[in-house]
Parts: sequence; structure tokens; C-alpha cells
Amino acid sequence: MASQSQSHPSGAAPELPGRIWVEDAGRRRPFMRGIMVHSLMARGMPFEDAYRVANRMRDRLRGRDVVSKTELATSLRTLVGAAPFTEDGEVSFTPDIQVTGAGRLAFSKGILSQSLLAAALDPNEAFDVAREIERAVLARGRREIDRGDLRELTHRTLAETSGAAAAQRYLVWRRHQESNRPLLLLLGGATGVGKTSLALEVAHRLGIGRVLSTDSIRQIMRIMLSPDLVPTLHASSYDAWQAVAPGREGDDVVVEAFRTQATSVCVGARASLDRAMAENSSLVLDGVAIVPGLLDLDAYADSADVIFLMVAALDEQAFAARFGSRAKTAQARSEHRYLQHLDDILRIQDHLLDLADHHDVPIVDNVSFDRSVLFIIRHAVEALRQREKSDGDG
Repeated sequence: MASQSQSHPSGAAPELPGRIWVEDAGRRRPFMRGIMVHSLMARGMPFEDAYRVANRMRDRLRGRDVVSKTELATSLRTLVGAAPFTEDGEVSFTPDIQVTGAGRLAFSKGILSQSLLAAALDPNEAFDVAREIERAVLARGRREIDRGDLRELTHRTLAETSGAAAAQRYLVWRRHQESNRPLLLLLGGATGVGKTSLALEVAHRLGIGRVLSTDSIRQIMRIMLSPDLVPTLHASSYDAWQAVAPGREGDDVVVEAFRTQATSVCVGARASLDRAMAENSSLVLDGVAIVPGLLDLDAYADSADVIFLMVAALDEQAFAARFGSRAKTAQARSEHRYLQHLDDILRIQDHLLDLADHHDVPIVDNVSFDRSVLFIIRHAVEALRQREKSDGDG
């Protein structure tokens, strides 16, 4: 069974009321549902099923003080039967496959499938590929594989199942993870285009733990700077013009006030990028205040991979409908308020798209969330590949 906590010699376990101990080779570890859930999920069982099985196992063991590891495995087998996470119905609490190289790690389809998401695979496809790789390793009659051999096998399997491009993306991303260069991924775009949702999903698939929005930066700056000092900071991007030029209307005043606000927020955005650089941590930063030309991204190019995309909603009717969806998921957001300022939001989007075109920033028309996620990942990994090629040619 996977290590669950600090182990104790038999007979020396602390007295904890209601605790069940799993005994193996003279040592005891506490039975924990969370560890069982993790173990089952690593073998492909969905979370809900794994959680239900772990609860049933706890109920079955209730009243017991000690249970042997063999008895626990047998009992679990009667609960799950020929579960989808096994090929032969056997359930083992010790890892079937060990990955050797820099130390020894347990092979996990879940972890491998997570890394395959950087090849711009659908999550279901990624797990199918990981399962195929596990089968290939077990077919060799071995219970361990070198890290380099596993990577080669993964590349070959990807090429066969998902195509050469996906296999190449996998290798590029793995090399990037070993390069000690942080990835700074920036997603700009007008209010309501879906930047934050995309940022969160892309960060998840790439395994990037830091995600930040310029909305959060702006909120912090509002506490520090009064409305009298920076009036546009205390308004939304699309109605900042009312704070500086009430009564005036037109494209110029809307865009000028927005740029004034974005210029202020960019101070905080730069600080966030600097912090990521100082800690050598990758970051996904999204927000309307990320305006092409306002941030000096060249300053980070020598020691980080900086990728900037502009998210847009080019279909105005679909754009308006999106605000109704936002209002349902966030009580503080009013659909009517957004629709009332739709023309101003579209003016800002047009301005951002013009700047994106001028500064060669790729545009993501967010018609389909899933396709947009894959596009962003493909673009990011392709940018890394081009940087690799440029470094090699140099």
C-alpha cells in the first residue's frame, strides 16, 4: 500500500480512538480513505467511484483495530471486481511499475495523462494513451522502466495514436520543463470574452500552479490609491471614461480612459511578472489591462519564455449572450450592466484587436472553449519549439 503517514513498529502505534491499522511485514500504518481514493484514481477509477469504494471499505472495517494488508486487498477486490482500472481484476496497493532514473517513482497513469495534456490532447484521449503505455510496459514482463525509455515509449505511442505533431509537442514541453526557464503566458482581451476561464484551464493542463488576473491586481491597487488620485482605477474598464469625462461620449474618450486605467494596472502586472521571474516560477496572467505595447515584455525574453495572446469574441450576438451566462455564475455581475455598455466594450475590443495586429499578437476567437484551450496550448508549445530551433541555429 502506498505510504500513508509515518509508520510505527507493531505494538508501538499510538492509541487513537476508532483508528484502523493496516499491518504489513510487522509494521503498521493507519487506514486512510484519502490515500485509498488517490490509489484508485491513479489506476483510472473516477473520483466519485473511488470515494464511494473507500467509504464502503471503511464501513466494512468499522470496529476492527488491525487488518492485514493481504486481507485489505482481498476485501477491496470483492468490492470493485473487474474494475476499469485493472486488466485482470487484480488490485495491488504497491505500484505495479517503478520508474527508475533519478530515483524511483511509482508509475501513474493519472500523472502521465496530465503531462500528455501539454501535447494538446483531449483529457479522455490523454488517459487512453497513458493506459496504452502502461499496457506496453506490462507486456514486456517487467515491473520497472527507465525514465528515458518511458519518454521514448510515450513519444512513439503518441506518434502512433495521435500523430507526429502531438508527439513532437510532448517532447518540446518535457524539454522546456527541464530548461529552468519559466513560462509567462499572457491572455489579454476585453471584458466577457472568457480570458479567466481559459487561463485556469490552460494552467491546469500545463501544470502551472500560478494564475493571476489583472482584476485582482486592480482591486489591490484600489485600496492603495484613492479615487481622487486615480479615478479611472475605481471604475470598470468599459465605463472608466465616466470618471474622467462625464457627459462626453465617443470612441476616443472610451479608449483613452481605458488606456489610462490599463497603464496604472500595468504597474502591478509588471510587479507580478517580476516576482515570477525572481522565483523562477511559471505564471498565467490574464486581464483586460494586458494591452499590447504597454508592457515591455522584451525585458523578460532572455531568461523566460513569454507568450502573449489576445482573446476575442468576434460574433457580437454570441458575445452579448455570454454576459447572461456570466450573470448566472457570479451574483455580483449584472447582465443588464454589461449589455448597457456593450458598445463601449466592443470599442475596447476593436482597439485591442488593432493593437494585437500591429504588434503581431495572435488572436484567439473564443467560439468554442475546448478548441480555444487546445489552440492556446498548441501555440504555446510551438513558440517553445521555435525558440529551441532558434537557439540551435545560433
